[in-house]
Amino acid sequence: MLAGKIYSAIDPELIRELNAVKEKIRDYNDLRPSDKQTQHELLKGLLGHIADDDILIIQPFYCDYGKQISVGRRFFANFNFTVLDEAPVTIGDDCFIGPNVSIYTACHSTDPVERNTRQEWAEAVTIGNNVWIGGSVTILPGVTIGDNVTIGAGSVVAKDIPSNCIAVGNPAKLIKMIEPKE
Repeated sequence: MLAGKIYSAIDPELIRELNAVKEKIRDYNDLRPSDKQTQHELLKGLLGHIADDDILIIQPFYCDYGKQISVGRRFFANFNFTVLDEAPVTIGDDCFIGPNVSIYTACHSTDPVERNTRQEWAEAVTIGNNVWIGGSVTILPGVTIGDNVTIGAGSVVAKDIPSNCIAVGNPAKLIKMIEPKE
């Protein structure tokens, strides 16, 4: 699965793993917002890598496996952050995620006969440093977003976005290059 090879979405071992993670997610989402210490401890046990203690993921948060998610320093995600992490999801330093953002790595055949076999594959998503992703953005499998990027609210990111730009729309398109201030 992590290597991008075809796997069965209904494999009993994967289902067990998903259910175990769902229990951790439920524990996280049931915490009082003021219980920052326990939130952080649960995230450390759930996510694959956290660069520092200065991260915040507002509840509710959803993911499939968790261990495939890596977040950089000073990470913030607003409520309803959803990550289908069948492949690695890497998020750089100083990234801000708006509400209702979804990142997907799972891929399915467009052929209905193939799709009904429940065979899938996954493609990694990489988000650079200093990225702001507006509310209700969807990031599709295999996408890389460069450094110093703003993705406008409601966008669907289906292809790579280069560094130092603003991209918006469905599909997201580069609308402006920017010069980052030092």
